[in-house]
Amino acid sequence: MDAKIQTLLAWYKKHQRDLPWRNNTDAYQIFISELMLQQTQVDRVIPLYQAFLNRFPTWQSLADAPTSDLIHSWAGLGYNRRVLYARESARVVVATGVPTTETEWRTLKGVGPYMAAALTEFVNHRRALVIDTNVRRVIGRLYLNLPFPRPEDDRRILEILERVTPMRGAHWNLPQALMDLGSSTCLARTPICDRCPLQASCSSRMLFSEIHLAQTLATKQPKKIRERIHGEKPFPDRIYRGRILALVRKHSRMRITALGELIDPTFDRIADADWIRAMTTRLVADGLLIMHEHDIITLP
Repeated sequence: MDAKIQTLLAWYKKHQRDLPWRNNTDAYQIFISELMLQQTQVDRVIPLYQAFLNRFPTWQSLADAPTSDLIHSWAGLGYNRRVLYARESARVVVATGVPTTETEWRTLKGVGPYMAAALTEFVNHRRALVIDTNVRRVIGRLYLNLPFPRPEDDRRILEILERVTPMRGAHWNLPQALMDLGSSTCLARTPICDRCPLQASCSSRMLFSEIHLAQTLATKQPKKIRERIHGEKPFPDRIYRGRILALVRKHSRMRITALGELIDPTFDRIADADWIRAMTTRLVADGLLIMHEHDIITLP
């Protein structure tokens, strides 16, 4: 086994995070955890994870769930389409069984390359190459001298993972170890190199010395993903879409023309009316709302 990986796994054995979905053997519960962790921080997921499982404890219960119940249960997690994709996936699993390969996981709605690989490892215990932002960062720094690796570096990172991921044994611990190191120590902007178990062998450590840190941060930070923003609004549209959905969850029904002032203190009835309607139309198209006569919207 690669010496760096051996050191990392020894560290992980002692310092792994105590997460409710760790060391779990239930495919459905692991699936829900991975789904929730897409675009949502671990600390935010933890209190909502068990509540969701209490409400929808099995593939079948999720497959049968009404849309309005799902949207209520998903409150606080954002990106509400994820839970509708999960229901579609649950219906497939109920009909055909739990996937057993990475290719089969990829056929489920909303399951991309990362999630398919992660589920293959954590559910099926079959060797797969798992890349998320933490894995990318740790591998890029440790082996490729990349202080801020980007998705375009994934081909090289996959080559490293193919070489260092154990062929036998509990290889599913490796992505977990990389994620834990990335979230606790090998941080995105200011890694805590002095407490890293791999500090002696990391090719990027010197790039984060006091002499080079300022210049590196100024020139090498990854580009932020651009989001849809209306005019000079302080937040992207997804924030306001979430506020619209929260209002309908709370009041059961809302009139579109009443939304503006409630979701945006700077709302302008002339300049922003089309913006409000466009966001609402997209929520309807996504299956998260239903449009009725007289511009009334409700949950499905």
